[in-house]
Amino acid sequence: MTLNPHVSLAFNGQCEEAFRFYERCLGGRIVSIFTWGKSPMAGDAPPGWAGKVMFASMTLDGTLISGSDVPPAHYEPPRGFELMIEPDDPVDAERLFHALAENGTTTMPIQQTFWAERFGMCVDRFGIPWMVNCAKPS
Repeated sequence: MTLNPHVSLAFNGQCEEAFRFYERCLGGRIVSIFTWGKSPMAGDAPPGWAGKVMFASMTLDGTLISGSDVPPAHYEPPRGFELMIEPDDPVDAERLFHALAENGTTTMPIQQTFWAERFGMCVDRFGIPWMVNCAKPS
């Protein structure tokens, strides 16, 4: 048995683009992408929404993440959480942070802290909040 806390990311029409970016940037692997138009829910999709993602999933270092494009009338920007990635190497932490922050918003520049070799916070171009934490050696 495996326990996976359910992490489902809500997007405003860019889910597939975001998942393809995370696959390249973070080394994830897309498991599935189902569009609204190719689902039994096709009739419930807003006009022009057939090609948008109803459900997508990806594995990232053993963790399953899912996402979807939420119809515009129901979309709310993410809040109240961050996804944290913890690379072992400060150089990798810098690379990941800058890739995630590109065309997004940096809320705390990546830097050395009392608890980490590198730590930074950003909201990526898709509206998803991230923390990058490269711990100091024990």
